[in-house]
Amino acid sequence: MQFKKTITRLCTATLSGAMLLTMAPETAIGVNAISPDSNGIFCHDTFEDSSGNWEARGEGEILLSGRHPFKGTNALLIKDRTKAWHGIQMALDPSTFKAGQRYSFNVFVDYEEGEDTQNFLLSMQYTDSTGTVKYPHIAEGSTSRGQYLLLSNPSYQIPEDATDVYIYVETTDVTGNFYIDEAIVAAEGVKVTSTGEAEGYVPPMDGRGDLDLNGKISISDLVLFRQSMERGFANDMSRKAADIDGDDDVDNDDLSYLQDYVLKKTDRFPTLKPKVDFDAMAGKFGYVDPAASYKKSGENNPLISQYFGADPGVMEYNGRVYIFMTDDHLLYKNGQLTDIEYGTINCLRCISSDDLVNWTDHGLIQAAGQNGLCKWGGNSWAPTACHKKVNGKEKFFLYFANGGNGIAVLEADSPTGPWRDPIGKALISRSTPNCGNVEWLFDPAVLVDDDGTGYLYFGGGVPSGQNSHPKTARCVKLSDDMTSIVGTPQTIDAPYLFEDSGIHKFNGKYYYSYCSNFNTYGNPYGMTSGAINYMVSDSPLGPFTYKGEAFKGIGTFFGTGGNNHHTFFKFNNQWYLTYHAQYLQDSMGLKGGYRSTHIDKVTINSDGTIQAVKGTKTGVPQIKSFDPYRTNRAATFSHQGGITISGSGNSVVQANKGSWFRVTGADCGNAPQELTIKASSPNGCIVKVCTGSASGTPVAYAEIPAGSYMQEITVPVVGLSGKNDLCFVFNNTASVDSWKLG
Repeated sequence: MQFKKTITRLCTATLSGAMLLTMAPETAIGVNAISPDSNGIFCHDTFEDSSGNWEARGEGEILLSGRHPFKGTNALLIKDRTKAWHGIQMALDPSTFKAGQRYSFNVFVDYEEGEDTQNFLLSMQYTDSTGTVKYPHIAEGSTSRGQYLLLSNPSYQIPEDATDVYIYVETTDVTGNFYIDEAIVAAEGVKVTSTGEAEGYVPPMDGRGDLDLNGKISISDLVLFRQSMERGFANDMSRKAADIDGDDDVDNDDLSYLQDYVLKKTDRFPTLKPKVDFDAMAGKFGYVDPAASYKKSGENNPLISQYFGADPGVMEYNGRVYIFMTDDHLLYKNGQLTDIEYGTINCLRCISSDDLVNWTDHGLIQAAGQNGLCKWGGNSWAPTACHKKVNGKEKFFLYFANGGNGIAVLEADSPTGPWRDPIGKALISRSTPNCGNVEWLFDPAVLVDDDGTGYLYFGGGVPSGQNSHPKTARCVKLSDDMTSIVGTPQTIDAPYLFEDSGIHKFNGKYYYSYCSNFNTYGNPYGMTSGAINYMVSDSPLGPFTYKGEAFKGIGTFFGTGGNNHHTFFKFNNQWYLTYHAQYLQDSMGLKGGYRSTHIDKVTINSDGTIQAVKGTKTGVPQIKSFDPYRTNRAATFSHQGGITISGSGNSVVQANKGSWFRVTGADCGNAPQELTIKASSPNGCIVKVCTGSASGTPVAYAEIPAGSYMQEITVPVVGLSGKNDLCFVFNNTASVDSWKLG
């Protein structure tokens, strides 16, 4: 994605009545201003989908680039600079950023080419009262090539006579390309950490507690409160100041809040809860026809319906299941849907869950290709993942197939990235010993044994005349850092192998599983074609002995057949099988081989044999209630209509009029009082929260003001308690980051 900016766009958004109510009257913001969120942030540019309000300064061109982001998948690149002061700039809206007031300015900056170290400046341009343009520096620092630097000043004053104010990033003496990411402008005192988190915001008071109306809160206000409770308030303004909790009733609760503040037991009053007229909000919401859902209520398979996803590989970590999938995506030619073309796939998708029903879509991983992490590779198929401690630090490893010609490895410090290519080449290639004659050098599976040793399994294909014993599966030990192999890969003689290596351990035995080929007729094992079969060994590298068939071809259960790909995994002491099928495609009335991931339960007998698994649309039950009181990614849900996802890792929901998503089994407890949603909408949007379905009973309305920046909006919740399915319905275009009840 590339573009060149030619005009300045101001950092501005429309303020809604649902915004934070903590601003003092004398600093109230105008209708075109924005208010800081609960972390004190006015503007936060992540550059995931756009350049925000930043533009090229002087000569040069800006682009969104996935080459070296600080967070997420993109950073903002400036290239073709001819002078050191040429860089990237953003205009500050004077209705929000006041001359004479202090703010926290922060941006991460890096470069990939040129000298070993470079010096960067975060600067300001403004015109003073004499008409002179000035260029003071806000922050300065040096960094090494490839290392992001935080340019930060948590308390910088915009000069009192400043107009036409810009902030910009420049260098002191070189003209090479550089990147910026995570640009944050916040309230004074907010400090941005080395990981990009904002800390230290203390919201200003809003007139509450100042009963004597002298602009400060002291013991005299507490005395006046007690006197006024006995004799009556001198005027309405004093009485309003005494209503600390904002419930329109001055009582002992308000007295207690004021006393605690004066005695310095607390440094703030309770957040005021805005009031919402449900009838009026229903009228503003208007008529909305909910988008179609291709996953029926009561069906937990497939796991997600907003996208397809095949070849599921599973990693359990810290009480969550992470599933990595091949990015099956719809292809069209001349406006007509065509069959899937695997050669076009160079991304992977990650989803995760702690209840196996509500899944967080973490977005795409740009794995291969020109814009991918592994530029040396062309495709990304059949991922598998694991984690282990390396040099005392938990590391995460993602293996995938570069088409049918090798295995790649990515590494990260978290289960959702950001990922990096640690070796810059294939881990397994056709030059690897005993691999040159493997028909399909793909479909990896990984095992980290109890002693921390890693093992990799891969391969597939049927050489001519070798249907019964293709001998194209391989297994090999991995190095301690999981990014190279130890020794020569060993051959696994899996009867009637087709593809799809799998590995798991049960009661000290190693289970190698795979998909049988489609020429199994008359075999002595009783296996069927396109089924998941398994072998057992006392050693992770074999030899393996054939034991039986665990899961028949997907056409047996869902009508439409196709290849089979699976992972056996254990979670909360229950075994499961994840696999793909074409049920979602069929529900959409489409054909073309597009696959989606499912899960069903597995029973392993005491003698180690696996009972035949049945593929179902119902899937598995929810294993725990959903907690709506924690901050939840909006991209976490069980069902949806019209939703898309942007970003990678901490992804964002994109909705249009009629879009909706449903969270299943939320334990709402005893009457939550408020909903906080972090969202933005270019033209303004109302989110209706209902119980049960998109047409269920409304319990909250959140009005998102028009603007380009994410804002936290807190609104009342009415009539909600106990366990519910919560449905979020949109009456206009919006982006949603997260939400929680309170």
